[in-house]
Amino acid sequence: MADKNIKSVLLEERTFPPPREFTARARIKPADAENLRRRAREDHVGFWADLAAAELTWQKPFTKAFDDSDAPNYRWFSDGRLNASVNCLDIHLNERGHKTALIFEGEPGDVRRLSYRELHAEVCRFANALKAQGIGRGDRVIIYMPLVPEIVIAMHACNRIGAIHSVVFGGFSAPALRDRIEDTEARVVITADGGWRGGQAIELKAAADKALSAGCPSVQRVIVLRRTGKPVAMQPGRDLWWHEVIEGHAAACEPEWVDAEHPLFVLYTSGSTGKPKGVQHATGGYLLQTKLTTQWVFDLRDDDVFWCTADVGWVTGHSYVAYGPLAMGATVVLYEGTPTVPDGGRFWRNCQNHGVTVFYTAPTAIRALMKLGDELPGKYDLKRLRLLGSVGEPINPEAWIWYHRVIGNGRCPIVDTWWQTETGAILISPLPGVTSTKPGSCTQPLPGIDADIVDDRGNPVKRADAGGYLVIRKPWPSMLRTIWRNNDRYIAGYWEKFDNRYYVAGDSAHRDKDGYFWIMGRIDDVLNVAGHRLGTMEIESALVAHPRVAEAAVVGKPHEIKGEAVFAYVVTAASGRAVRRPRSPGSCATGSASS
Repeated sequence: MADKNIKSVLLEERTFPPPREFTARARIKPADAENLRRRAREDHVGFWADLAAAELTWQKPFTKAFDDSDAPNYRWFSDGRLNASVNCLDIHLNERGHKTALIFEGEPGDVRRLSYRELHAEVCRFANALKAQGIGRGDRVIIYMPLVPEIVIAMHACNRIGAIHSVVFGGFSAPALRDRIEDTEARVVITADGGWRGGQAIELKAAADKALSAGCPSVQRVIVLRRTGKPVAMQPGRDLWWHEVIEGHAAACEPEWVDAEHPLFVLYTSGSTGKPKGVQHATGGYLLQTKLTTQWVFDLRDDDVFWCTADVGWVTGHSYVAYGPLAMGATVVLYEGTPTVPDGGRFWRNCQNHGVTVFYTAPTAIRALMKLGDELPGKYDLKRLRLLGSVGEPINPEAWIWYHRVIGNGRCPIVDTWWQTETGAILISPLPGVTSTKPGSCTQPLPGIDADIVDDRGNPVKRADAGGYLVIRKPWPSMLRTIWRNNDRYIAGYWEKFDNRYYVAGDSAHRDKDGYFWIMGRIDDVLNVAGHRLGTMEIESALVAHPRVAEAAVVGKPHEIKGEAVFAYVVTAASGRAVRRPRSPGSCATGSASS
């Protein structure tokens, strides 16, 4: 009988060392990485405390680096005081106030640029406007907007005054918005008349009105940005236009200094059962780790143009659009729309036109653009790109190779990152000037992250082809603090499985002979076929290795003999044409799972 470990059936042996010229200029070189890892092993808390003292600007320095007295509700730097907007904006004004902070391109093609000085002024002006509406420390503000500069302005205006923001993705429905308003008891909703997506105007204000029509008694004001110019209903006494609410307010606002454990934001993520859960992140630890990982993983330099394609409605957009890159003083690209409007070259045109040097996107987008062929990206000048990233799900080797070959022209390192809404920041990733990469592997934990793979009893899995539960054995600063108003759910969902010893990510993974981590899918998506526990991601990867397959999704279905059988949904390449890409060595081995 097969053992209870999840079996890895994906074989990938190609490796790609970092280019020598990249390593020569990298922020983190091999010796630096080893020093960081050694320091973290020797003194885990001291490692993070030293970095927090050096990297963040504190109004009151912390004296207590770590508190585990109420474990697993861990606390970091708890007696220190700081402000997130100060650390992302004010600290740059003297040295790089003139530098472009945001480059915005709307789906219709409109472009705006804001310097750090201009962004700071807009944040302060809107923060003063919120204060004039009675919003202050601890109040919750829902932000339901398109990906325009004002969404970043609203987030930083909230933390400027100590309010707690909760961003709701603009594609979510009115009922989803209402659930989040009710759970946070938000006093203000910030929205827009609409936004442009997929060639259409998305009616955000109408959806907000529908959400609020069901009650939501906590909401006192709705602030509306004019984006599309489409007519919207405005409720007297409740609704205010953004441009009117900021009128007459000063472009300076004294920051509200908050404890490091003060909630910075609540971001909702779907649970496996029940209503969405509000993941609560603390100001100090979250800010520290998003800044450090932006520096370590993306190797950002002062002349880089960084584009993370995620919407700010997701955690990726929080950490690597609104916080980490701005804390680093980077130039950040925002794009409002979809990658295929007006055609499938939009991403590559944006990279060319804005001089993008570091590009971070999702495997889903990569695969969707890959199936359009190699010729389309070839029309654009992508020579300024020097680093590529992947986020959101495991990237299959075929997509990785296409990304490397066609978009990176074989010269750009790829950082395949693993992390979650709950982790706050990247935990497992290559260091681009240090790590030899393998297509499909997120490689190794970053310095200070103690990750492991364990079986059902919590014992480490030793065999290279055997998978198990991905766990983090030691707390880290950017970890979630709790589930908003539901700490029992926090403990049950992330800690109880192994008696509060480990953070349980909910993902299955295995580690190869070189110590590289491979994410195999969600634990609750594991299929049990004839006694073999198989991860859905690896089967999907085998299917898309076929040149005529563009996308694949795998689920289980009952089988009277094998207990469970593999059921696959497959999307073929456009017009039935084969997608040109090399095959992963041994990838066809997963095909036996469906027999």
